[in-house]
Amino acid sequence: MKLMMPGLESERLLFRGIKATDFNDWLPFFKDPQTSQFWMMEQLPAIEACEKWYERQADKARDGLGGMNVLIEKSSGSLIGHCGLSIQDVDGLKEIEIGYSLLPQYWGRGYASEAACSCRDFAFNQDMTDSLISIISCTNEPSKKVAIANGMQVEKNTSWSNNSVEIYRINRSSWKELENKYKS
Repeated sequence: MKLMMPGLESERLLFRGIKATDFNDWLPFFKDPQTSQFWMMEQLPAIEACEKWYERQADKARDGLGGMNVLIEKSSGSLIGHCGLSIQDVDGLKEIEIGYSLLPQYWGRGYASEAACSCRDFAFNQDMTDSLISIISCTNEPSKKVAIANGMQVEKNTSWSNNSVEIYRINRSSWKELENKYKS
């Protein structure tokens, strides 16, 4: 199953693979305290945290577990964040998750919803699964709004990666209903 989506486009975004040269553009994500407010994470210096994040993405891609794609804003050519599909273990089940992270200056512009919907459509159009999830911190209201905009509904609360989270889900039949609604 090919979970990476380089070359995918949406109205305002281009998806591409991660490059070593992206590091300095993504480093501000780890310098801004807003970006970690919803997750209990190991406290590392920004450079080390960014290196570790990119290592995890490379490991996931190498192991066939998907991972993040770089999001490029078409109008400026700037890296604004990452979004992608990856296999996650949630309560002992392997699930395909839609994950997204944006640089704070791009929050609130609909980019996360646009990217997440593109991932959702890609996964269902490629018959990858019958349902998709997003794993969201119980306190992360903006990400909950993205999941809802993506047609997802909260399914359960659980613990994941030492965090209290809600699992949002959309299944294929709900996605088809959304598709039919927008075609009408």
